[in-house]
Amino acid sequence: MKMNFFNGKPLQLFLGAALVVVSTLFVSCDKEDDDDMTDQTYSTTGSANGSQMNPSNSSTSTGTLTGTYNARTNVWQYNISWTNLSTTAGLVQVYGPAGVGVNGTLLFPLSITIPGASGSASGNIMLTDAQETALLANNTYFTISSTTFPSGEIRGQITSTVN
Repeated sequence: MKMNFFNGKPLQLFLGAALVVVSTLFVSCDKEDDDDMTDQTYSTTGSANGSQMNPSNSSTSTGTLTGTYNARTNVWQYNISWTNLSTTAGLVQVYGPAGVGVNGTLLFPLSITIPGASGSASGNIMLTDAQETALLANNTYFTISSTTFPSGEIRGQITSTVN
């Protein structure tokens, strides 16, 4: 007996099976499920002093950085504090890509929230893909500048670790 797929029930069966296959493909191809990094958060830390500047200097000031980076939103939340700068802090900036002791290019400035020879900077900033890559590869550093050391009085490498 000859079956004709264009006549009767075999065609309905064929179309039903095709609908199931296509539906399965759409459900299986959810982009959000494919990127394991999107829900990843990272802790960022750093310790700064004058000996890490390139070239190094004799400043006795120190600084610390703590923060959190969210890879899904690309937002880096940072808290930086410093003590005993030679004069009031003028700039807080992040540079990269650069390893320890290597000078990088300016990536972005950060907002000083409490100015002074001892003070702090805190806030949130959205990173570009290139900035994210440098941050997560531990290839960024922060500097705090003063009028005595306009190129940076203290520097600290930023380290990122997966939470």
